[in-house]
Amino acid sequence: MAESTDPFSSSVIPFQVPEQVRAFAEKGVSQAREGYAKLKDAAETHNSTVEAVFGTATKGAAEYSAKLLDIAKTNTNAGFDFAQSLIGVKSPSQAMELWTAFARSQVETFTGQTKQLAELGQKIASETAEPIKTGASKLFQPAA
Repeated sequence: MAESTDPFSSSVIPFQVPEQVRAFAEKGVSQAREGYAKLKDAAETHNSTVEAVFGTATKGAAEYSAKLLDIAKTNTNAGFDFAQSLIGVKSPSQAMELWTAFARSQVETFTGQTKQLAELGQKIASETAEPIKTGASKLFQPAA
């Protein structure tokens, strides 16, 4: 009778993995699991960070748009008030006085509005960047 060449037969000598190889493989699997857990945590943190950034940016854009509309309304009303006051003018010198006062008032108003918009823009930028800072600090904290 011919001897069986089936590798799964019971006559095959079981293969023994040396302890060092087994320990090395277990350590590799353990490190892979830890790496995966850190990557998963970073991805989840990143997703929540992106959501927070978009939420804050959207809120800030709405706030900025509302401020622009308020400024436009204020400036339009000032223009209408000026036009209304010009209707009652009796002399060119009176018209010039009104025009000068209106121009001075508008320069002051525009200066204030520009300052308000700049401050609001800085506030929105700072608030929008905050989730990024928080997420980055969590991501790059040394392992305990």
